[in-house]
Amino acid sequence: MKNFPDHSIAKVTLSPLDWVRYRSFLGSNQNRREKHLGILDKELKFTTYKRALCLFGITLETHILMKPTLRPYISLVFTFCFAVLSFGQSSHQMVRITARNGDSGEKIMRRYKLLDHSCNEKAFYKINDLAFGDMLVKGKKYYLPILVFEYNGVSIRTSMDWDGWKKPLRIKEYNEYLKKRSLRSKSLVKSQLIWIPLHELDCILPENIEVKDKMVESEPEPEESTTETNIAASKDVAEEKLDVPEALLAKQKKVSGYRNFPIFGDKHANVPLIDNKLAGKIYYLVAGHGGPDPGAIGEATGRTLCEDEYSYDVTLRLCRKLLEHGATVYMITRDPDDGLRDGKFLECDNDEYCWGNKKMPLNQRKRLLQRASTINELYRANKSKGIKEQMAIMIHIDSRSKSANTDVFFYHYPRSGSSRSVAMDLHKTFKAKYGKYRRNGKYHGTVTGRDLFMLRVTQPKAVFIELGNIRSPKDQKRFLLESNREAVAKWLYEGLIRKK
Repeated sequence: MKNFPDHSIAKVTLSPLDWVRYRSFLGSNQNRREKHLGILDKELKFTTYKRALCLFGITLETHILMKPTLRPYISLVFTFCFAVLSFGQSSHQMVRITARNGDSGEKIMRRYKLLDHSCNEKAFYKINDLAFGDMLVKGKKYYLPILVFEYNGVSIRTSMDWDGWKKPLRIKEYNEYLKKRSLRSKSLVKSQLIWIPLHELDCILPENIEVKDKMVESEPEPEESTTETNIAASKDVAEEKLDVPEALLAKQKKVSGYRNFPIFGDKHANVPLIDNKLAGKIYYLVAGHGGPDPGAIGEATGRTLCEDEYSYDVTLRLCRKLLEHGATVYMITRDPDDGLRDGKFLECDNDEYCWGNKKMPLNQRKRLLQRASTINELYRANKSKGIKEQMAIMIHIDSRSKSANTDVFFYHYPRSGSSRSVAMDLHKTFKAKYGKYRRNGKYHGTVTGRDLFMLRVTQPKAVFIELGNIRSPKDQKRFLLESNREAVAKWLYEGLIRKK
């Protein structure tokens, strides 16, 4: 750089970790960052600078030409910068994976739980020099917007020099999830490496990237038998290699094959793609209550019945049926280990969580707001991609006096004609089924407009379903028997696809 009399020249070099800390210190305001770096031309008339964002081991250089009168102001910045440098340097790498058959960027983002934050997806396409929506080449290696930092053996918080515990806890849970799904070969502690997604680093998108020899290989991923890419039912579960007898596959010649969704449990994880009649349609499924709230409580032969367990099982069965016909399904309330369960009595637990690996709050209103906000965020993202046919389904079990027998009934938001139309289709389907299978042929289910929170706040059209009275011995048969839970899910599916 050319020398000028009566002026000082300074050069600051920050490591990737230092740059993350500095960004956190300055905040997200671009003007404030530029002011701290002293590169606003309006304030520093003789300033020149060269800057390269340092995220993947690239040096950040800021050359500042200062008037003597501005030195005190700028010196504060350098004092901070050099103090940051004293924390020391460490190596930083990226995670690299091998694409499977039928993989797309969106599918990989979903597999690694990166799709909830748009900066991850944008970074993925940028660092791999891809256009949005490009299909990936099977067997080719691609970089993920996940950075790898050294673990000091004490804590994530001290390794990253972060204040507070919320972010370190999220990172810990994220790394545990990756290990549990075999998306990384060694745990954080054994490998002494922390994997941190880009959105947890303030979504710093690099302007210049050099990634050669700067990667950590993800656990080799098995090939899957399907070529379908529009299935999104299990955003935060890994898909694994299928072991399906050829005789079964032979019956599916006209379809792409089986997909594997661990959320359904080992016995039911392999989901066939029967047809694509629901391709392009999106369903958001919410099983009532869950987490700290078991919902309505009943009793049968001395055993406790929890609403959230039975509503979840029926919801999960409906999810599977929608997937079989090509729909995109989001299970908003999720359980890590229940899967589809046989038998009458489903064990009550409290380990359910919300889509995106979010812990359910204790406060009921906050829980409902969490679910509605999650649906709305997904709805807007899918709508921006041109997907119009989206619907939310909430499934509950009511609680009344033991003598009160109720049939399946449906709620819709009073001012939503489209929601009422869906509710009416479901009602007509159940009425026809009861007429065929119930001994007396009578059905007393109703369709009612109600200003319920989830119906009012959720943006896509929505229907709220009550499966019966959990305290009524007669109604209990509707969901205690596994065959009846399957039948109810089947009827719900048929009602959702009912032709006008």
